[in-house]
Amino acid sequence: MNKKHPGGEPSPSTSPTRPAPSPDHGDATATPASAADPKRWWALAVIALAQLMVILDGTIVNIALPSAQRALGMPDADRQWVITAYTLAFGGLLLLGGRIADLVGRKRAFVIGLAGFAMASALGGAAAGPGTLFAARALQGAFAAVLAPSALSLLTTTFTDPRERAKAFGVYGALAGGGSGAGLLVGGLLTEYLDWRWCLYVNVPVALAALIGAQVFLRDRSGRRGGHLDVPGVLLGSGGLVALVYGFSEAGPRGWTSPWVAAPLMAGVLLLAAFVWWQHRAAGPLLPLRIFRDRSRAGAFATMGLATIGMFGVFLFLTYYFQAVLGYPPVRTGLAFMPVSVGIVIGATQIAARLLPRTAPHTLMASGMVLAAAGMVLLSRLTVHAQYVPHVLPGLLLVGLGMGLTFMPVYATATVGVPTQDTGAASAALTTVQQIGASLGTVLLNTIATGATGRHSRAHGPADSGTALAEAMVHGFSVAYWCSAGVLLFAALVAALTVRRGKPSQAGSKPSA
Repeated sequence: MNKKHPGGEPSPSTSPTRPAPSPDHGDATATPASAADPKRWWALAVIALAQLMVILDGTIVNIALPSAQRALGMPDADRQWVITAYTLAFGGLLLLGGRIADLVGRKRAFVIGLAGFAMASALGGAAAGPGTLFAARALQGAFAAVLAPSALSLLTTTFTDPRERAKAFGVYGALAGGGSGAGLLVGGLLTEYLDWRWCLYVNVPVALAALIGAQVFLRDRSGRRGGHLDVPGVLLGSGGLVALVYGFSEAGPRGWTSPWVAAPLMAGVLLLAAFVWWQHRAAGPLLPLRIFRDRSRAGAFATMGLATIGMFGVFLFLTYYFQAVLGYPPVRTGLAFMPVSVGIVIGATQIAARLLPRTAPHTLMASGMVLAAAGMVLLSRLTVHAQYVPHVLPGLLLVGLGMGLTFMPVYATATVGVPTQDTGAASAALTTVQQIGASLGTVLLNTIATGATGRHSRAHGPADSGTALAEAMVHGFSVAYWCSAGVLLFAALVAALTVRRGKPSQAGSKPSA
């Protein structure tokens, strides 16, 4: 009897004498290791370079923002749009970008995304006023929404051997998790020693190098013939995601009760509910819901969302802690974040990539989340007089190692066994979950921290000195870190209960029990 994989495509049954199906069972592009592309490792370098550029730009302008604000005469009320314009376009258009990759071809979408990202970066670097900078950042986000899912789907279809796949996804997971911390360092260096505009200009040579590499090393079939774009799905899905990301971004400065927050969030939920309803009816859906029928894949998506909710608040709090409490300058602040990136790289490439071929993915995910939660508990014990090496560093290393152990098997499990025509959509959905989780986590944890800071100040009298203000702020951070630890432990539980206990070579090839 034939069995079906999560995408709903039939697959031949296997006898006891046949080898277990490969991770790309059901993917028409899967090839045996002997027929693998000899340039695949160079292709990985190109994909990794593009992915790093996209991730860096989520945080590289953060430290440069004060300099850009002064140079362009930007009002305080508008400065958040340098960040929000990018995240809105990126998070809101990811599903559309993933479907474009499926329709026009992954390599072609990759090249379009790179070229557009480079042009938008050059426009932003040359901005003479705030409006131009905001528009350039939105264009960066839009082209990143095409680039990111095409990069992940190219990786999925290029590496089909389980061991090679583990190494490739180890590199990808390290970049996806560690790029944000590296962006803070690069932004600080460029701002302090060159100019804030170089935080945007730097993308141009990087994108050009990746474009050349894409033409030489990337291999992909042309887009799907006879396909068409699901226009109602685009309007409902992208509109809902834009509304949600906007609502989350405005919750911090305006508060949850503001109509500028409540209305977009409610509209986002309604639009996404309508989007799901439409995807059941559409002939060529923007996001085929069959992607989520497999329990392991659904569990990997849930783990990614919870992990980013619990993790991304740490960058916000520690930025303020290093600069406002410990008095670090921008470059030192960026350097202080590097242990997180180093830990992610080690956890993803040296530990998870080596263990995944012979270890159940849920074991790595759950262990990683427990490690990261332990790191958050250590960070919750920080005081205004803490020292970096004995007090901050251990927590950062544990968070980094835990995230590296988690991200790598999540990426591998969430994309395994997806039919060829849906790889772009699945990749976009995973990146969307990560983006929404980061936005939601930052806002929720910041709200928790702010509330705890206010309660501490009221309980201990007026905070009329710098030390009292710092103590109240650190207390708020501590409460938020405990909440992060709880979210990460819940992610560990979700991974342990939902992701299959089989090895990754079996994931996605059989339906869930």
